[in-house]
Order: sequence, then structure tokens, then C-alpha cells
Amino acid sequence: MQIRSTVFLLLTLSLPVFAADPPKKNVLFIAVDDMNCREACYGDPIAKTPNLDALAKKGVLFQHCYSQYPLCNPSRVSLLTGLRPDTTRVYDLETNFRSTIPDAVTIPELFRHNGYFVARVGKIFHYGVPRQIGTDGMDDPQSWDFKFNPIGRDKTEESKIHLLTKGGYKKTIGFAMAWLNMDGPDEDQTDAKGVTETIKLLEEHKDKPFFIAMGFFRPHTPWIAPQKYYDLYPVDSIKLPKRDAESDKALPPIVREIHPDDYGLPQKDLIDCLRGYYASISFVDAQIGRLLETLDRLGLSDNTLVVFWSDHGYLNGEHGQWMKQLLFDPSPRMPFIIYDPSSKGNGTACTRTVELLDLYPTIADLTHLTPPKSLEGRSLTPLLDNPTDPAWTHPAYSQVTRMKNKKRLMGYSVHTEQYRYTEWGQDAAEGLELYDHTTDPDEFHNLANDPAHKATADAMKQLLHQLPKPPNPSAAIPLIKGFPEDPQG
Repeated sequence: MQIRSTVFLLLTLSLPVFAADPPKKNVLFIAVDDMNCREACYGDPIAKTPNLDALAKKGVLFQHCYSQYPLCNPSRVSLLTGLRPDTTRVYDLETNFRSTIPDAVTIPELFRHNGYFVARVGKIFHYGVPRQIGTDGMDDPQSWDFKFNPIGRDKTEESKIHLLTKGGYKKTIGFAMAWLNMDGPDEDQTDAKGVTETIKLLEEHKDKPFFIAMGFFRPHTPWIAPQKYYDLYPVDSIKLPKRDAESDKALPPIVREIHPDDYGLPQKDLIDCLRGYYASISFVDAQIGRLLETLDRLGLSDNTLVVFWSDHGYLNGEHGQWMKQLLFDPSPRMPFIIYDPSSKGNGTACTRTVELLDLYPTIADLTHLTPPKSLEGRSLTPLLDNPTDPAWTHPAYSQVTRMKNKKRLMGYSVHTEQYRYTEWGQDAAEGLELYDHTTDPDEFHNLANDPAHKATADAMKQLLHQLPKPPNPSAAIPLIKGFPEDPQG
């Protein structure tokens, strides 16, 4: 018996030892709508955003992240498919990407194919806001195992909204200057109801791999938040952006003329709107805090990738515009934060220029999934380990369409950490822009035709023309319907 025991022991010791596979990393995918960089963690002097600030200190905040098309549907399609707008051929608010790229595998679909529980709450793919709140909007059913469409008093009591722009804007509140400080608790609001559902999903699926997406509708106009968030911003604390009317007049008209300057509204109304925008951001921040607290409470923080992104930025009066779909820096640039528990660069801000397009390959890298080979972005994993990596020298690209004399044309921008260079129309026939953000962060001084900056303009032009474009851009752009009377973005 003793000999057999010894032999058994020796055989057991000689067997190879296989390490257990590490658990799959979960993903909490947080999207916000029309949020620019008016947060404290991005240097805003009055913003009250403690939860986003805490997430930024915990993960990596990207200071120079750009949307590929600063309008909701084109931007979200680009991010979620990992393809540029000229590849998806989605440039408006009505085109469903399944009609142009039917075989695309979206980010959530990739996780669904790899055994994750995949859920959507609120706005991830495009919705007309606020018109389609409570519906599926332009959702992609094959991307999800579960969906939930919250609806709250901000939608059901729209008659209370202070609507400042008249005419057709009564039907398209999503393009209007409109705000409301509501009574009642947070839980009455659509986004808070969405977070409550997301918390339930986290609790129910904490023991298996999940990809759960929470899509906020705020701070998209109408700017609605409970009164306590308005109270964070006394009227006398709100300062409208600096203007340089003469430099704006010198620009090619196509650059900035979407709506009349400030919609013709008096300063008091503009201040109310900006106050509403800040209040909406702080309301969203509080709801994000509930999500992050839930991860901690459930013991999920050490194995959950948290991604926070906005579909694009927004102008709050810069250059007289209150809108996206412009190429001035507050429009294509947005907040973007990634917390990966295993990244070496956590707690550091990244100063390199990146694109929303880069999120798809990054999230696949971090979860060890194999993405489609067609992706057009680059994985940000080197920057998550070294956020100031000097080897990262990639520019970012943004674009928008315009109509002129019933013809469609495109404006293309290339962004670096110092410059933005833009060409409007075929062969730049409609105009050029060049701004040095080191000396002119507000983009008041167009240097494109300044002989002293010709070498810079030529270098930026070369960078811009590295972006593949369709051979006939106008032919690739579908007809834009009745802007601004089309569905809200």
C-alpha cells in the first residue's frame, strides 16, 4: 500500500499544472449626448462634476479626442462600427447604417458573439431627442440581448419647457433654445430611470461576463434638470463665451452659418440656456456617480472596463452658434475617459490626439476579443499604459456636409495637438481654415492665407490628404432633408 501511495504521489507531482483562465473583463459603456468639455476635470472653472472628476483621476482622460462627424447618427455609427463616415456613408440623422453596410459587426455585437450578456438602456444608437424618447429610436436589434427605453417627466411634461426659439422649432425642440428647471426628485427624469434599470442589470448579471451600455439623453437640448442642479449655478456665475465678430465676418460663410447669431436672443435668455446646459451636465454626473458606486458595492470595479464618451461636443455661443455640426473645436471635441483596471497609466491625462473611431479596436484589445479586420481606427492601449507616449503622433479627422446652391459638399478637418486645418468643398474651393491652438484656443484668427504660416498650412494639408476620400464626395452624400426641420439629433 505504501509503495502504491508513493507512486501515485510521484505521478501527481509530475503532471503539468494549468493556470485557470482569467475571468472575462466586464464592460460598462457610458454614453452621453451633445456633451462638450465643460467639466471640472477638463478645466472648466465653474462646473460641478465630482463623479466624472473621480473617474478621470482613476482612469485615463483624453484631452484631445475628436468625433469623426459632429452629429449624432453619423458619429455614433462611426464609433459603434469602427468605420469612418465616408465608409459607412451615413451623414445625416435618418440613414440606417444597415442599409449601407449591412454586414457590419458593431461593438456590442462583437461581445454578444463572444458569450457576454449584452444590454442597452437609453440612447446608444441614434434617437431623435426628445421626439423618440421612450421608443427604440434607430436602434440595432441584433446588437443586444436586452433593451430598455426609459421615459420620464422631462418627456411627458414638455409643455412646461421654456421655448425661446419660435416658428418651426416648436416641432423640433431638439434644435431649439429651450430649458426647464423641474421640481421633484431625480428619479422622475428619463436618465435617472435609465440608471435605475442599469443598476438592476448590474446586480442581476454580476456573476457572468457582461457588456452593459447606459446611454444618457442629456445634456442634449431641451436643457432639463431638477432645480437643485440649477441652484449649483447662480445666474451671476454664468459667463457667455468671448466673441470676435470681425474675425467671424472674415470667414467663408459656409464655416459658421447654420443658424442666425445667437438666434437673435437677448443676453438674459442666452445665460439661462447656458445655465441649463451646466445644470444638465451636473445632473448626468450625479447619475454616473450612482453607476460607479454600484460597481464598488458589487465588487465589480477591479474587473470592469468603464468607458465614458460623448458622441461629439457642442457650441454654447462660441462664434454666435448654439449647435454641433460645425468644425470649430467645441463641436467635434468631446470628453472621453477610459478606466481599465490593468492599465499602467491610470490617473494620468493623455495629451495625444485621438479619435472616437479608436474606441472599437481599443475595447477589443482590452477584453482580448478579435475584432473585424475592416476597422479604421487604432488601439489606444499604448496610451493607456503611457498617456504621454511620444511615439503616438497620429492626427484626428472630422467632417461635415453643407448644401450650397442645391449642391452637396463636404468640409474636412485634420486636428493635431497644436493645429486645426480645414478644407471646404472640392479642392478647397469654398474656403480654408488654419488655427494655432497654442496662441488662439478660441479659433479667432484664421491663418490659412497668412504667408507667415504657409509652411504650417502646407504640412497640415499634407496630413489632411492622407485621409482616404470617395473619388466623388458629392455623389457619396445623400440628400439632406430640410435642415433644421429634420428629426432632432
